[in-house]
Amino acid sequence: MSEHKRASATGAARRIAEEMAAKHAAEARRRRNAWIGAAGAAIVVAGVIAGAFWLVGSDEPAKPAAAPSPQAPQEEPPAPTVETPPALKDKPKVTAGTGAVTALKVTPVVQGTGPAVKSGQTITVNYVGVTYKDGKEFDSSWKRGEPASFGIGVGQVIPGWDKGLVGVKVGSRVQLDIPAAMAYGETAVGGRPGGTLRFVVDVLSAED
Repeated sequence: MSEHKRASATGAARRIAEEMAAKHAAEARRRRNAWIGAAGAAIVVAGVIAGAFWLVGSDEPAKPAAAPSPQAPQEEPPAPTVETPPALKDKPKVTAGTGAVTALKVTPVVQGTGPAVKSGQTITVNYVGVTYKDGKEFDSSWKRGEPASFGIGVGQVIPGWDKGLVGVKVGSRVQLDIPAAMAYGETAVGGRPGGTLRFVVDVLSAED
């Protein structure tokens, strides 16, 4: 075979090989594209199904959250029982005073036998308060039906009480004649009486 014929045959074989390779490549691309398309369709269908499921589920009424388990009610500790001495069982009769009151005056009515009240303690008392010059009652724990408890000597009550009740023995009944400066002042304000006041106070207990 001449050189020219061999070259022509080689060129034809190369072209045939190239065409076959191109055909195989095209076939591979077609299969790959078909697989990608199918996968994409599957994802879309799955998304539609999931969306439909979510929508159906959203039509159902929301279930209420589980209520927390009830806790046992916390019982408040009982209030301390204060025993009233027999001499202090009845409400005292408080009358008007006479003369000017220029300083705090503490007058024992019933002498108690308990410990002396100390500043900073919490005391429980019954009391009656009247205006000094006419004996008109303006306040009373007896009327409310229960004693009053407060810190003494710490500014929770008027100065006449803070100073007049420290040192008084538990179980005592004392009369406090209090000048206006140690009470609510000379003028009545906000329902509080003005001027000199008289209190009769029963000291029932004193606790640290």
